[in-house]
Amino acid sequence: MKLTEDKIGIREYIAIAVLIFTGKVSDDTPALLTQSLWNTIWMTPIIDGILTIIPLYFLLYTIGKYPNQHFSDIFKHLFGRFFGVIVLLLLWLISAIIIILDSAIYTNIIESIYYSKTPTIVIAFTFIGVSSYMAKRGLEQIGSVAWIFFPFIMAALFLAFILTIPKFNPSFLFPIFGPGEWEVMKQSALKTSSLYIDLLYLSFLAPFLSSKGAFKKGTIISFISAIALITIGYIVFVGLFDYRSLRMLNYPYHELILYIHLGFITNIETIFLPFSLIASFIRFAIFLYINALILGKICKIDDFERLIPLLAILFAFLGNMFGNPSLIIYSLSRAFMNVQTFIFFILAFLLWLMAKIKGRGKDVQAKPTSLQ
Repeated sequence: MKLTEDKIGIREYIAIAVLIFTGKVSDDTPALLTQSLWNTIWMTPIIDGILTIIPLYFLLYTIGKYPNQHFSDIFKHLFGRFFGVIVLLLLWLISAIIIILDSAIYTNIIESIYYSKTPTIVIAFTFIGVSSYMAKRGLEQIGSVAWIFFPFIMAALFLAFILTIPKFNPSFLFPIFGPGEWEVMKQSALKTSSLYIDLLYLSFLAPFLSSKGAFKKGTIISFISAIALITIGYIVFVGLFDYRSLRMLNYPYHELILYIHLGFITNIETIFLPFSLIASFIRFAIFLYINALILGKICKIDDFERLIPLLAILFAFLGNMFGNPSLIIYSLSRAFMNVQTFIFFILAFLLWLMAKIKGRGKDVQAKPTSLQ
């Protein structure tokens, strides 16, 4: 498949990117952050966003140096073929772990909150199966679905937030620095990639955008939107539940949906669940697509999309192996946060440094390449 095929516009890319970041609102990330940041978790997206400007600049600079080259080929060019493949393999492994953990998380959400009588394995394979089908249809199809449903998903999300206003308690946001200024800064810095590491994987989509400069513009818009969206979500969670209760809630957004009321309407969660599921399908479809793309580049498989169903089955099986999903997933996710942060910053810096050295102060025009 050539780069001239399966293109998406900037609006589809922004929809995909923002929906990916909404996962940080609806999964267990707030509960994980509350353990060390208390009521100040709403500051984390802002502090992390400021810190992420540095690696984001490195990524955009590097991609700008090689406008016609695929991101995976940039690794091989800058690090050499051997070390480039090693780095790609590391990134593939990290993305695989993210997919496995997140698929287990969303399976647990659906089972524990909505369909407690349905077997876990049925939910897991149905969820990953739908995402796999979307991913195999190609990036253009994922982008189209994301753009069509994007306004409805955002409307549902903000409607849920608005309905909490009568029960929102501003006093829960104080003391303003919770465990202390230094602790807030330190813990936020350690967990930066838990919110924004997806920027690294979105870089693999740069050659697929239909207009020059669309990736940079779309990434910046998505990044700013993500900071605002996650911050608002975390403020709502703290003001509604208080951080002490929030620590005990694995999935606060879904608890929020069960908590709110809309006049005489009962079972209001049935209104929000479809939009939450669609957003989850889109997120996992793009994760699977990028994961298969990276593996295809490593193994030199031209039609990498054929790998998607096999990878989906493998990830669903591994995610379904956890005996006590809530406890094990929670522990693994917490340990994985700091590792991601280190890799995110170091890798972005090394890419920038090598591009500076090899570019010798001027842009290097790479030859156009195909996806494989």
